[in-house]
Amino acid sequence: MRHCDSELHVSGRSEYVDDVAPPANLLHAAIFGSPVAHGIIRSLDTSKALEVPGVIAAFTFDDIPGEGYIGQIVADEPLFADKKVVFHNQPIAMIIANSHEAARKGTLACSTKIEELPAITCPREAFKQGEILQELRVFEKGDVDSIWDSCDHVITGKVDLGGQEHMYLETNRCRAVPMEDGQIKVFSSTQSPSATQKTIASVLGIPMNKVEVDVKRLGGGFGGKEDQATQWACMAALAARSLNKPVQIVLNRVDDMQMTGKRHPYKQDFKIGLTKEGKILAFEVDHYQNSGAFMDLSNPVLERTCLHSTNSYAIENVRIRAVPCRTNLPSNTAYRGFGGPQGMFPLEAAIAEAAKELCVERDWLQSQNIAQGGYTFHYGQNLEDNRLKQTWDQAVADFDLEGLRSRTKEYNDTHTMSKKGFALMPVCFGISFTKTFLNQGSSLVHVYTDGTVNVTTGGIEMGQGISSNMIAICSRIFGINHERIRCNSTNTSRIANISPSAASATSDLNGNATIIACREILSGMKKVVAKELKCDASEISIKDGQVYCGENATELDWNTLVLKSYFSRVQLMAHGFYAPPNISFDPIKGWGRPFHYYTYGTCLVEATVDCLRGTYSIDAAKVVHDLGRGIIPTVDLGQVEGGLAQGIGWVTLEELKYADDGRLLSFALSNYKCPDGDFLPDDLEVKFLENVDNPGGPLGSKAVGEPPFMYGIAAYFAIRNAIDSFSSTNEDEIKCPMTPEQTLHLLYPNFEYD
Repeated sequence: MRHCDSELHVSGRSEYVDDVAPPANLLHAAIFGSPVAHGIIRSLDTSKALEVPGVIAAFTFDDIPGEGYIGQIVADEPLFADKKVVFHNQPIAMIIANSHEAARKGTLACSTKIEELPAITCPREAFKQGEILQELRVFEKGDVDSIWDSCDHVITGKVDLGGQEHMYLETNRCRAVPMEDGQIKVFSSTQSPSATQKTIASVLGIPMNKVEVDVKRLGGGFGGKEDQATQWACMAALAARSLNKPVQIVLNRVDDMQMTGKRHPYKQDFKIGLTKEGKILAFEVDHYQNSGAFMDLSNPVLERTCLHSTNSYAIENVRIRAVPCRTNLPSNTAYRGFGGPQGMFPLEAAIAEAAKELCVERDWLQSQNIAQGGYTFHYGQNLEDNRLKQTWDQAVADFDLEGLRSRTKEYNDTHTMSKKGFALMPVCFGISFTKTFLNQGSSLVHVYTDGTVNVTTGGIEMGQGISSNMIAICSRIFGINHERIRCNSTNTSRIANISPSAASATSDLNGNATIIACREILSGMKKVVAKELKCDASEISIKDGQVYCGENATELDWNTLVLKSYFSRVQLMAHGFYAPPNISFDPIKGWGRPFHYYTYGTCLVEATVDCLRGTYSIDAAKVVHDLGRGIIPTVDLGQVEGGLAQGIGWVTLEELKYADDGRLLSFALSNYKCPDGDFLPDDLEVKFLENVDNPGGPLGSKAVGEPPFMYGIAAYFAIRNAIDSFSSTNEDEIKCPMTPEQTLHLLYPNFEYD
């Protein structure tokens, strides 16, 4: 089986929010945003916008009938700016017109007078000024303070870790359609239909059962539409209900980049202590998270950063301090990895610095400290198997690490202005929402009398293959061809209280719920045929659409079985609900078992640096990944390769630049560089662990969405390793991404640039 949408995608027939034929009298919305990053609104005038031909209405904070503040963690963000603005292009007003062009012209006619205040863009500065969104969090294990004197080597350092634009193909958009009896139907590009439904109801001051949110598919999300699609849906719904006409809002690329948050940038301080034999005795890190203007999802992102701050390593003495800092930028938000990459990076940087001081290879130091079965992490959960070490050992052997080391040395010894480097990145990533209550999934399965099947879940299809996985699961449980099965859009009227499609848990939660629903239906069907065949129901199975009793094929097929069940008044639909067992986490104590299981892997990246120009190439990326028993191999492979590519982009080319006054300078594809096909390695190899099972995943599978992203970190240290062969790096603050400009600076640290 392949991705169920593949033919639709390549033929351009896949429909997204604004592809469906527009309803009659569809109106269009555009946003008037703040011209400054921080200030007090002294006046706002939208009257001239109403004079623009085609403009019908203008909405501001004062026009909201219900709650004006939104937010899933803390309702601290005004839908439209209320009395003050706190980031550049923060929505102040919405203009509604009979065309998108007229609405845009209307925004240009709006005016405002703002008393400008100083803007903060650095989280360290925000922390100094007391601009924090919650109190400092601390995770500790062992006794860090008492162990430093026992260390043969103690290394300290600072990290400036950049953010990342989501760059989904489909920008944020929503269409809201008023229905009878004050109801409203919303087609939104959201990863969180129920959160969108709940927030719209709150903003409009109506009950949730009058709001229906429908999502067929997204043109990419990566976390950027987990929380931040909600505000645009609320705006469209507000206008639609007020005007009693359908309203659509579609952000262009520049507006989307300027008005929405990114991966959280961090400033970080680390301290690591080791023995002369390379054993890490202690690790301490301070995380200053650049949260942006409002809470959004910064709290749980920061929590995941803390949980993954020791990545794949066994360290007995750990102290992690973390604080979300309020800055005058759009609220930063969820992004693939959800804070995990930001937690892992400073330890990898510390290991790199330690390797230089000990005069050993970085990968040797990593191998000495890889966690193995029985190790207890600093938040209380045990590592229950040795698959992490297995992926490391297989990568070292299969990818001929020692041969690569020899070839790299030979190349560097014989080339003056070109150097090669390589790096390994082990990954241990926990699967589950750390907010335990979110770990629940539902599925509604219908079997029709012609033998076809419909499945509806709370999972959002955003290119990751959740719809295909649900079809594959139904196919295997029922024993029928996947072409008989269709996956419906996700709709809050069919599935209630939907957890976001995030945390790599979507297939796990909704897939296991689908298995439960299918088995409930199958149980009744088997009883019907068992009675006719005079055998026990446990002996009945279905393979390739044929009914078997034990090992013997019967004359009955799937269609006949369905009809017999229907005529026997046996239910052919079921709702399945799944909540993974044995997970709990106390966020106050920072202790428990937050993850259902771990996904592991090891990546080896090779790079070549042009030491004259500062440019580089990623020559090879090779991965050993623990997938359990994958559901659809091609879909899983695409997720691993895509995650790796996105991770490489984060640590190399994708640099967000802000002016001191808070304006985003890299606001379009002309000045924000993403990796393309030519940049990525031609030598890309992915191996999955063989003969492994995962009891917690549907059909023995493991989550695959987020863990591969962290493999990209190896690219940073491969380039840095090559640079060290030319000129030893020794910067006051380790900066990521490793852009060509940064590479050139490290190659020639004493050169003064104009």
